[in-house]
Amino acid sequence: MNLTDAQKEAVRGWITAGMKLSEIQDRLATEFNIRMTYMEVRLLVDDLKVMPKDPEPPPAPPKPTPDANAPAASGGDSATKPTALGKVTVKFDQVTMPGAVVSGSVTFSDGQAAQWYLTETGQLGLAPRQKGYRPSAADVQAFQQELSRALEQYGL
Repeated sequence: MNLTDAQKEAVRGWITAGMKLSEIQDRLATEFNIRMTYMEVRLLVDDLKVMPKDPEPPPAPPKPTPDANAPAASGGDSATKPTALGKVTVKFDQVTMPGAVVSGSVTFSDGQAAQWYLTETGQLGLAPRQKGYRPSAADVQAFQQELSRALEQYGL
């Protein structure tokens, strides 16, 4: 289908303004009474030698700010909680596990590590790296307290 020069300029303007191809398809129909398939609109945009803008990615969630009362932790997204045996260290994954709202790792006071995750329903999961490992009750309590504090700072 052939468009007039004015119609082509209008389409160029819409693309420059960041409209999606489906929006351009709708606007062609409403403003110019021109019905085109999505593929025809795509070919039209290609013929006009104009590149649609990529959508802007959503802003990243803010990083948690360190608590003034908490001991300094090494690494990026981590927190520590002292226990009778040592420290429990909680870290956040940069890429969240599938099916989880947030995930990360924990190192218990005895040096054993585990992956943790929190589901949308609020269920906390813990997967020790060593099969059959069970952290002490004090470490579990320290982990839950530290995770709760870290999640609050993280905005969850």
